Formats: sequence, structure tokens, C-alpha cells
Amino acid sequence: MNHDLVVAQSIEVHANLEKVWKALTTPDIIKEYLYGTETVTDWKVGSEVVFQGEYNGQKYRDRGFILENELHKKISYSYWSGFSGTEDQPENYSSVTYLLEKISDQKTKFTWIQKGFANEKGYEHTKGTMPDFIANIKTIMER
Repeated sequence: MNHDLVVAQSIEVHANLEKVWKALTTPDIIKEYLYGTETVTDWKVGSEVVFQGEYNGQKYRDRGFILENELHKKISYSYWSGFSGTEDQPENYSSVTYLLEKISDQKTKFTWIQKGFANEKGYEHTKGTMPDFIANIKTIMER
């Protein structure tokens, strides 16, 4: 796992902090932008988070643990994916962080940060798809 590789993307969302937070923590909404993935967690620090579903006919169950949760400000969790080609071991987990910053009553800055990748290929894939991924999340948040 290369923990020096980081992909970060910020976007301005025309929605208040509460609405953006809800989109990031509600399983039915997450499913919309995470390609049908079912998210199972209570979002409490120390709790497990599971991302499961089926992709191209292959079932997956990615997982991690909630590291930080500051209401309407920040969520951070460790993350391991079976698609990474690594074993489910602590040293193979990356971290994902969502940062929210109030710009105005109806505008929020949302930042997604993923740190640590199994290989350069995974890093390049995430880096290349992140702008469209974040734009899709923005569209869902602004509905």
C-alpha cells in the first residue's frame, strides 16, 4: 500500500450543510452515486462500515472502520476493497475523508480525499474518474 498517493477533489454545492451531510450518510442516497452499492454502518467512531453489492457479475464486500465523525463537518474511515488485489489486512487499508465547509446558508464546499492505494494503476484510475464522480454527487446533493 502506497500511503503517499492521495486523490483529493473539492466542489461547491448549492445546498446547505445538513442536505450535503444527509447525502453522504444515508444509504439510499449513497447507493445512487456509488453504483448501486449498499452501505451498512451506524457512522459511530470505531464502528465497521461495509460497502457491498455486485459489479460486472462479481459480488463484493469492501469494508473499513469509522475513524472520525464531526457532525456536518467531517467523516473519515479506513477502507479496503477486494478489487485492490490485496489481503484484508490493516496495512492494506486506505483512508477516505469527507470535509464540509459552510460557504453560505445554501452553499457548501465538499471535499473528498482518498489516501493510500495498492498500486499506481488504482491511483491513476481513481484520479481519472474523480471529477465525474464528484460532479455526480453534486448533482444528487443539489436535487
